[in-house]
Amino acid sequence: MSIRLGYQMPNFSYSRSVRELFPTVIAQAREAEAAGFDTAFVMDHFYQLPGIGEPDEPMLEAYTALAGLAASTQSIQLSALVTGNTYRNPAMLAKTVTTLDVVSGGRAVLGIGAGWFELEHRQFGYEFGTFTDRFERLGEALEIIVPMLRGQRPTFEGKWYRTEGAINEPRIRDDLPILIGGSGEKKTFAYAARFADHLNVICNASELPRKLDALDARCAEIGRDRSTLETSFLAFVMIDEDGDRARRLQRDFLLARGIDLSALDEDERAAATDRQFVGDPDDVAEQIASRVLDRGIDGVIINLVANGHEPGIVELAGRTLGGLVRH
Repeated sequence: MSIRLGYQMPNFSYSRSVRELFPTVIAQAREAEAAGFDTAFVMDHFYQLPGIGEPDEPMLEAYTALAGLAASTQSIQLSALVTGNTYRNPAMLAKTVTTLDVVSGGRAVLGIGAGWFELEHRQFGYEFGTFTDRFERLGEALEIIVPMLRGQRPTFEGKWYRTEGAINEPRIRDDLPILIGGSGEKKTFAYAARFADHLNVICNASELPRKLDALDARCAEIGRDRSTLETSFLAFVMIDEDGDRARRLQRDFLLARGIDLSALDEDERAAATDRQFVGDPDDVAEQIASRVLDRGIDGVIINLVANGHEPGIVELAGRTLGGLVRH
């Protein structure tokens, strides 16, 4: 498994009827597949996230949507970025992602994290708990999920979860890839070093050197060769053949969230746009190379939150970035 160029769909607010929503999602996944993206991702949330939109904006349930994409694509890997561990019993999650693997012909990736969005926990009736609670749960869940994906039948008795010889059949393979996503230098990175094939680092681009140093340390603590753990960075990309239009999309996106770039000083503007890569193809390629890949990250997962639903934009992004990550 390798994720060098992934495409995330975090936004389903396309100003179309609900009946047209999923065909637009399918179109993006197919365009990503044709453009050389190796993995398509959806978020595992029930409400739209702060910083992207309002809670009542459209949001699809992740694994139902991924199953629909499995039937609508041929070769692209499929995953949540990332599954909220708190929303599902871990044995059931192992069963769910394994079924997605069967349905897709061996294209599923388990992306998983601790969960963080308190509003949807509270309103859907899921226990949120403390930061420590959520990471304890994630650690216990991985003790169950990983063996089940590998064909074992774990018996586990923990503080949060228990299983008794849990069976997970059928499976296409015993090496379904595991991606852990997050920013925590101690807990998240330690779990990635212990359990994962891939770590998606979620942070500001300027923080990447420190994050990678921390990941090196977590791998060294357990004697893992750091080169065996692939990494990627989640980037907000606003791209158009017309760089000025891309910059207008960025301005409008931020204005809708109460941020006026023209009113910020240089340091404030840098902070507000630290995860954004904006402009024409040459601009975006240079920014991704210098701010992400040159710092030691293996690959990039992008979303096109402002215009990814427009035909041709996903293909443009794939054409722009594909050569940077395949070497």
